[in-house]
Amino acid sequence: MLHFEEETRAATPAPAAGRVNAVDKRVINGATDVNQLVPFAHKWAWDKYLAQCANHWMPQEINMQRDIEQWKTGQLSSDEMRIVKRNLGFFTTADSLAANNIVLGTYRHITSPECRQFLLRQAFDEAIHTHAYQYIVESLGLDEGEVFNAYHEIGSIRAKDEFLIPFIDTLCDPAFKTGTQHADQQLLKSLIVFACIMEGLFFYVGFVQILALGRQNKMTGAAEQYQYILRDESMHCNFGIDLINQIKLENPQLWTEPFKQELLGLFRQAVELEYAYAEDTMPRGVLGLNAPMFKEYLRFIANRRLQQIGLNPLYPNANNPFPWMSEMIDLKKEKNFFETRVTEYQTGGALSWD
Repeated sequence: MLHFEEETRAATPAPAAGRVNAVDKRVINGATDVNQLVPFAHKWAWDKYLAQCANHWMPQEINMQRDIEQWKTGQLSSDEMRIVKRNLGFFTTADSLAANNIVLGTYRHITSPECRQFLLRQAFDEAIHTHAYQYIVESLGLDEGEVFNAYHEIGSIRAKDEFLIPFIDTLCDPAFKTGTQHADQQLLKSLIVFACIMEGLFFYVGFVQILALGRQNKMTGAAEQYQYILRDESMHCNFGIDLINQIKLENPQLWTEPFKQELLGLFRQAVELEYAYAEDTMPRGVLGLNAPMFKEYLRFIANRRLQQIGLNPLYPNANNPFPWMSEMIDLKKEKNFFETRVTEYQTGGALSWD
């Protein structure tokens, strides 16, 4: 217990005497009391927290009966079943890694209480996502050992996780502290990998595949859950990008040319890893999709993420071969794509009854 308390004290700056002024607050290396939420300096983070809370959902609200029937009566091809299993194999671990990164790493080093508030909600979202994948696995009667060990046993999944884990370990190391140029760049790099590559790139082959199934009236319950997860992850990614840009704004000395070149190299590597995953999950064309289409899509997304954090695109003229995905990400639809229930789910306190 004493060891934990010492780590906590080391990770949380001692509050300055007197009342907190908004102008003194910083996303990292702040000296103001992290326990005082207001006055807001980063109100965008609070607004995103409120929006995410209004989008609350739970997996068991979604009916899986049709999926169970299709899965167990041979209505899916072997290639389609491979896609589902590979997706669940990756995502069951990925969202646990995301939660660990937030709870054990990122949260300790952020000194803006309003940004911390969003991170707390995001951690809960990751728990819901892991719950959703488990709910699908259980509903379909899949081999839990096979699905949950895929990140050890499937090379294309293991490669993505091995890429991510060092950046998560950096922030989760109890000895890691911000406050130097090198450490702050390590933090910023880990945040970029987490928000722009993990949530903003590595999830998208799976999203396209499962949502494409839903578009063909297959596995609509699973697809609906993936649509909710896509909505959450889009908001997480956008928050992460805003967090990164705020850190850059408050600490411009971190954004050096060598640092930017290192980031470009990470994006190139990530695109290749995710494309290898696409080839593994789709050795043959299926659902009107094929692996080469994903190479263009991943390059398109990578360019977008790079531009969102102020870097030049790596892949000139890359286009989006899946324009329907833009509709799926749109949060303002009255009904979801599969016409099974209202997608713009809101908690009772956020609903308008006019």
